[in-house]
Amino acid sequence: MGELRADWRLRLRRGGPDGEVCGAGVLLTQDRMLTCAHVVGEADARMWVEFAESPAIPPVAARVAPDGWLPGRDGHAHEDIAVLALDSPRPQAAPARLARRMERGQEVWIGGYSQAFDEGMWLTGRISGLHGAWVQLDAGRNVEVVRPGFSGAAVQTRGEGAGTDLVVGLVVSWRGDLELELPDENDLAFSYMIPVDRIAELVPLVAELSGPDGWDSGLSERLRAWFAGVDQPAVRVGVVPHGGGRDRTLQHQLHRAHLVHRGGRTRPEELVETLVRQLRPPRHQRNAYRDWLLEGGDEPERSLAGSPAGSGPVLAVIGLDEDPDPGALVSLLTRVRALGFRLLVIFRSGEGAALDAVGRDLLVPALEERAEVLVRRTERSEREWVRLSGLLDSASLVPRPAVDAATRRRQLHALRSVADPGERLAALKQLLRELRGDLDERSRSRPPELPGQRTGPGPAGRA
Repeated sequence: MGELRADWRLRLRRGGPDGEVCGAGVLLTQDRMLTCAHVVGEADARMWVEFAESPAIPPVAARVAPDGWLPGRDGHAHEDIAVLALDSPRPQAAPARLARRMERGQEVWIGGYSQAFDEGMWLTGRISGLHGAWVQLDAGRNVEVVRPGFSGAAVQTRGEGAGTDLVVGLVVSWRGDLELELPDENDLAFSYMIPVDRIAELVPLVAELSGPDGWDSGLSERLRAWFAGVDQPAVRVGVVPHGGGRDRTLQHQLHRAHLVHRGGRTRPEELVETLVRQLRPPRHQRNAYRDWLLEGGDEPERSLAGSPAGSGPVLAVIGLDEDPDPGALVSLLTRVRALGFRLLVIFRSGEGAALDAVGRDLLVPALEERAEVLVRRTERSEREWVRLSGLLDSASLVPRPAVDAATRRRQLHALRSVADPGERLAALKQLLRELRGDLDERSRSRPPELPGQRTGPGPAGRA
């Protein structure tokens, strides 16, 4: 089934928050959206954009973006496209996934904001065939044909899960054979959309976003999970070259970080000043913290409450390899990590000695900490199994992991003596995979059943 709510489905008002609802739109990126030109009306119009299905995201004003006005040639609506620039970005909103491919007979969903239904109204239809540069959509009945207020709405296919719906076009018009005011007043009526493949021919941004390198959905899911911080190591390292869908995905997720440092653009001294403000040590210790973060040596007395490793705020370092002195920056980050910060470290290239230094000084310690947490979890799980094994019969016990916790503890201890950082890193990753497998196996098993515990309906009792 498709997603019930979507950040990218937008409702438009003219002028401001009190203006009339005039149509719909589709969020393309954190600061660009797509709608029909006739919804906007004029190239210099001011629109009000609402995230109708995600009220926690603040509405925002928008205007036509540079080169974003395509009302059609010679005043005729052959295109009827407008790309709007939001006055301020909304990175917390997940953008639409665009697709150029569609099939005749494919079922589609359309959500719009017609008169008397400005809170939302849903219609279904099927892709029929071409109508010039547009595509005809057939409805089961005339009352299911789009109507005023649907212009600019996404025509979407249904995915199998959240975030898998695909936008294949934009509602642009409808037509009835009798030219009467509403679809159901005509004998025949059809909806029409501008397909994404036609929009891509006219709008370079849509061409890029609907191509194979539009977004990196795998990276997006991994970053979301890491920023959420549930069962994640305190350091994450990645290589993301400039430009393309992978970089676009990264930039869209950076609002989740508490601090962002860009190598080569800001000096380490500026980062340290920001960190000291974030830490808020007593006034008499501020210079000591600045000196220690920049130069090392003896750590200042911890008069502030230090966070446990990996539980504090997130510092994202983007382009560490672009810093004039990446080695010094790595040393600074080891001290930042000691203060409890979680670190997202992104390289723009997979070359250079700094990558090895990050693996040795940041990633290996973070993975060891994570492995220690999982080993302790397996030890607790095994102790529970031993305790229950004396009370329950074997059929009621959760299966014991194939590898016992003591073996996992010895594996972790042995890894700490591996001298080569590369081998140690690879072995740690393998151990983490095995530990997660051990724990997942137990979580998938049914919980133990205590003697006398009823797991289903039994005979009715007597009064």
